[in-house]
Amino acid sequence: MGQKIHPTGFRLAVSRNWASRWYASNTQFAGMLKEDIEVREFLKKKLKNASVGRVVIERPAKNARITIYSSRPGVVIGKKGEDIELLKAELQRRMGVPVHVNIEEIRKPEVDAQLIADSITQQLERRIMFRRAMKRAMQNAMRLGAQGIKIMSSGRLNGIEIARTEWYREGRVPLHTLRADIDYGFSEAETTYGIIGVKVWVYKGDHLGRNDAPVVEEPQEERRKRPGRPEGRRREGEGRPAGQRRGAGAGGRRSGGADAKTGE
Repeated sequence: MGQKIHPTGFRLAVSRNWASRWYASNTQFAGMLKEDIEVREFLKKKLKNASVGRVVIERPAKNARITIYSSRPGVVIGKKGEDIELLKAELQRRMGVPVHVNIEEIRKPEVDAQLIADSITQQLERRIMFRRAMKRAMQNAMRLGAQGIKIMSSGRLNGIEIARTEWYREGRVPLHTLRADIDYGFSEAETTYGIIGVKVWVYKGDHLGRNDAPVVEEPQEERRKRPGRPEGRRREGEGRPAGQRRGAGAGGRRSGGADAKTGE
């Protein structure tokens, strides 16, 4: 199941959080969900060059709060904040409620799965070889602290007639471990031969919960020691030569049995 299911949906309420955080009645839910999808599509087109990783939408008390995670916040804000004011006005017109826009910077875009996928698709659209783009992205991610990464490309790779799928992996990517912090991203490249889909999984370590620090793995030396036994003590029978038991001398019980048989 871990190989097929969406990694973020699989880990909701365990180590991941929702991208839309609001409550609605049954009659309003569909309309608000459609609004969220349209807002995300609008921001994806509007901020195509701003390297947007994800968009979080919250709706507190007839308002809307949109948090944009970007590795280039200056492009979103614009000169003297002009671009963000225009963006806020357009979002208010679309959503029909007052909108507050927050910009959060992504410190390490090389280990963000969505930004990696977007970068590879942009290279594919510029006719760069897909293997070179994938391997370069994997090297950058591992160099900057990722514990594992897997990249899959599907479609008419290099313009061949029959579509195929190729993937590369480096490090560990435990897809079925719920406590594993797996970042997932998907993007599509619109080439002259058709659409090529790119999926990226990045393993960043284990988490105890949504806001907890990563789990520190114990060293191998500590694992080998058995708990509950003080150093320097041993169980009875340990450390003796093979074949000898407690109370048996050099001859062992075998010699005692021989004496009983002969009667000596």
